[in-house]
Amino acid sequence: MRRRDFIGVVVGLIAWPIAARAQKRGEIRRIGVLMDRAADDPQGQARLLAFRHALQQLGWSDGYNMRIETRWGEDDVERERNYAAELVALAPDVILASGTLSVAALQRVTHTLPIVFAAVTDPVGDGFVDTLSSPGGNTTGFMLFEYSLSGKWLELLKQVAPRVTQAGIVRVPNLPSAAAEFASLQAAARYIGVEITPLNIRDPGQIERAVAAFARSANSGLILPPSASGSVHRNLIITLAARYKLPAVYTYRFAVTEGGLISYGPDAVDQFRRAAGYVDRILKGEKPGDLPVEAPTKYELVINLKTAEALGLDVPTTLHASADEIIE
Repeated sequence: MRRRDFIGVVVGLIAWPIAARAQKRGEIRRIGVLMDRAADDPQGQARLLAFRHALQQLGWSDGYNMRIETRWGEDDVERERNYAAELVALAPDVILASGTLSVAALQRVTHTLPIVFAAVTDPVGDGFVDTLSSPGGNTTGFMLFEYSLSGKWLELLKQVAPRVTQAGIVRVPNLPSAAAEFASLQAAARYIGVEITPLNIRDPGQIERAVAAFARSANSGLILPPSASGSVHRNLIITLAARYKLPAVYTYRFAVTEGGLISYGPDAVDQFRRAAGYVDRILKGEKPGDLPVEAPTKYELVINLKTAEALGLDVPTTLHASADEIIE
């Protein structure tokens, strides 16, 4: 999260918006939140903070006219399911779900409580909604990207490191969207002329073994599609990419600010700001099934020149010029 954005959010949390002050104290609405990160994860905290701030701008203030109950699932299936059941038992008016595992866990225990999701890759393919335009049921929200974006990651890898002929796809194999995402990457790889290999991740030890083995191949690079597990282990993956001199393309900006080479993807924090708008509309009487699932409105290209130099790469002028942010 950018420093100026963080300061703006904190200032907003300190001062109640005028709309909230104008409301009379009445019924307190309850909002459940199921995050797919650990409670001390900075990116998870930034997303939740953005959601709370956006709610306040819409006139909702915690402890005044609403109360938020938050649980941190840590991208663990059993933990997510236990917390989903716990939140549903509290009978909130609406639940915010972060990530695919959180939505899946909640839909196991309720088909009636309204659910607004953020940072989900394939809500239709995962069976969360009927269609993007008409979700139906009790669930709607904000998807991360369309599968066609996968080809962009491969293009960027080839642009920044032209010698790459093999790309390791660091992925979580048990995600419902993993197969469709990999198929999209395969189609793009044939066109771009890169061979791809899945590197399945479940724990740090497996990540180290998989990346070390893949790094023995000449002219290789990495792609890290969006997943909670990938984000949780991003520092390890960034370290391994540096150790084995592997150019890597990430989805989120924060991976590049922490030492990754290049990223292209949506502003995930913004999805939580936008999710607050849907929560507000549901609290005011609208049904989630009538609110269309929305895709990101903007994708960001971020490049770390220091990392490029360490890898012996010259960032092309055209790529440099098209970047939204350059980290020196």
